[in-house]
Amino acid sequence: MPRVRVVLVEPRHEGNVGAVARSMKNFDVNELVLVNPCPLGMEARQRAMHGLDILESAATVADFASAVKDADLIVGTSGIDTDSEKRFVRIAVRPRAFATKVQEVTGTVAIAFGREDFGLLEEELLRCDLLVTIPAADPYPILNMSHAVTVLLYELFTARRSKRTTRAMSGLEKERLHVAFADLLQATDYPAHKFTRTKIMFRRMVGRAVPSKWEFHALMGVLQRATKRIRRLEGKR
Repeated sequence: MPRVRVVLVEPRHEGNVGAVARSMKNFDVNELVLVNPCPLGMEARQRAMHGLDILESAATVADFASAVKDADLIVGTSGIDTDSEKRFVRIAVRPRAFATKVQEVTGTVAIAFGREDFGLLEEELLRCDLLVTIPAADPYPILNMSHAVTVLLYELFTARRSKRTTRAMSGLEKERLHVAFADLLQATDYPAHKFTRTKIMFRRMVGRAVPSKWEFHALMGVLQRATKRIRRLEGKR
């Protein structure tokens, strides 16, 4: 089973942080990381209830990169979704599908929740392997931060009862796959103006798929073989 880390990015209301700690206690998740948070006082402690130990042991870091640097899968949350393939940065899965996919992951899954007023920044979303959104009524589709945490942790908790039949690739293997894909793009003289966008699109596709170790080795074999063959042919010219 994966180790789950809840990351709150620049929370502005200490009551929300306390409520998140309480929800984490409800669903047996213990690792909380706060990115540049507001001061935490009595309100946060009162809202945490039996999750006070989680609140008191929470790590505080200065930026998003520090909060997710050693995670094997980085999951972003957003109230904005799209069905357009051209806006792939915002293509998200629903909570139940997310929870099912995450069960296949080994290592640490970092779930990032953005600021109460405008969520995660674009550059933070680009770091994520997977995006999840919680459907809500059109007149008011954005959930409170602590409510969103509760929904996702509940789905994760219930999904744990399902047996995992495959072993997912690790975070290190995932990054090796992305390096191999970038090498192939370079070997094929892929257009420079599309390079970054295509790498991000591939990262999101892999994040949604959560490949197994067997699939990782198969993909690596194809990418590396193609890259070597292209460069060998180039060398003969």
